[in-house]
Amino acid sequence: MTNPPHILVVDDHKQIRDSVTRFLEKNGMRATSANDAADMDAKLAKGQFDLMVLDVMMPGESGLSICQRLSAEKAIPIIMLTALGEETDRIVGLEIGADDYLAKPFNPRELLARIKAVLRRAPQVETLAGDLAGRQVRFAHLILNTDRQVLVDSDGSETALTSADFKLLMVLLERPRVVLSRDELLDLAVGRSAGPLDRTIDNQISRLRRKIEPDVLRPKIIKTIRNGGYCLSVDVEVAG
Repeated sequence: MTNPPHILVVDDHKQIRDSVTRFLEKNGMRATSANDAADMDAKLAKGQFDLMVLDVMMPGESGLSICQRLSAEKAIPIIMLTALGEETDRIVGLEIGADDYLAKPFNPRELLARIKAVLRRAPQVETLAGDLAGRQVRFAHLILNTDRQVLVDSDGSETALTSADFKLLMVLLERPRVVLSRDELLDLAVGRSAGPLDRTIDNQISRLRRKIEPDVLRPKIIKTIRNGGYCLSVDVEVAG
C-alpha cells in the first residue's frame, strides 16, 4: 500500500494549525505542524514531507523568506497562505517559487483540493526527469540539466530553477512551437483550473523569462500569443 502524503503545516496561529492538521488527517493524509521557521527547520531535519502549507505573516522569519530559502534548495512543494486582499504577497510568493497560494479565510476543502493538485504534478515531473536522467535538454542558448534542475548558459554560467519553474519549463519543452492557453498551462504545470482573474501562469511565465530570455522586454524564447496564450518558439533537442 502506498504511504499517505505527509504535509507540514507552518502557521503561528495554533487554531489554524490544529484545524488544518485534523482536517488533513481525517481525509487520509499525514500532517505535522510547526509554529515558526525554527520549529519548521527542526521538523524538516527529522522527517520527510511531500508538501508544505506555509503562512506568509509570521513572527521572526516570514513565510516569503522561508519560501525563497527552501525554493532555492528545491526542497519541497509549497502552498502559501496569504491574507485576503494581499495581492502583492501572492505575486511575490509565486515569483520566488511557491507552487500555489490560497487567501485566508479559506475553505479547508479547497486547501485539500489544491494540495492534491500539486501532489498530482510532483510524480509526473519526477518521472519525466527520471526518463531523462543523465541527459540534457538543449534549447536556444541554454542547456537544462534535468537531474539538477539547473540551466546552463552558453558561457557556462548556471541558474537554479525552483520546482515551479522546472514544472512549467518541462511542460513547454515537451510541446515546442505549440500554443498553450493559460488554462492549459495551469492544468499541466500546476494541476488545477483557473479562477476569476487568476494570474498564476502570467506571473510564473514572467519569472521564468527572467531566467532564460536575453531580453525580457522582447522575449523570443517564450512568446505571448495574442488571444491564445504562450508558446515555446524554439526547437528542442534531447542529448545524451
